[in-house]
Amino acid sequence: MTDNATQQAQQPQFALQRIYIKDSSFESPNAPEVFQMQWKPQINLDLNTSNRKVSETQYEVLLSLTITAKLEDKVAFIVEIQQAGVFMIQGIEGQQLAQTLGAFCPNLLFPYARESVDALVIKGSFPALMLAPVNFDAIYAEAVRRQQEQAAAAEGATH
Repeated sequence: MTDNATQQAQQPQFALQRIYIKDSSFESPNAPEVFQMQWKPQINLDLNTSNRKVSETQYEVLLSLTITAKLEDKVAFIVEIQQAGVFMIQGIEGQQLAQTLGAFCPNLLFPYARESVDALVIKGSFPALMLAPVNFDAIYAEAVRRQQEQAAAAEGATH
């Protein structure tokens, strides 16, 4: 191997290989009655991310969203989306890999999930729903901080 090829093989590499919907669901349990109500919904968003290694250099990252819209005490609709992506990651390890999988990849997937949610809501005969952007870096940093606090508390409890 030439010095240039060796240097390139050691460089961190990242590539998005595929984006896809792993699962989706839409339900409107109180239709058609909710169509008669004034549209001032209470929107609740639950968001989770997970990842798994699928080969030596490939990871699947899964962004799961559950959106519930309520009118007064009636559920207007529930949308569940699992937006996934396969990412080739090489030469990135430890904390940097964890941040890539926990924040950077979900940031790439979110616009696709957002579009899928909007399309399902519109097909359900509701007004468009454009979810606000999400700061996955802040969510990841908060999760790391909580894990560190829990580890410190567990450490203190064992001494």
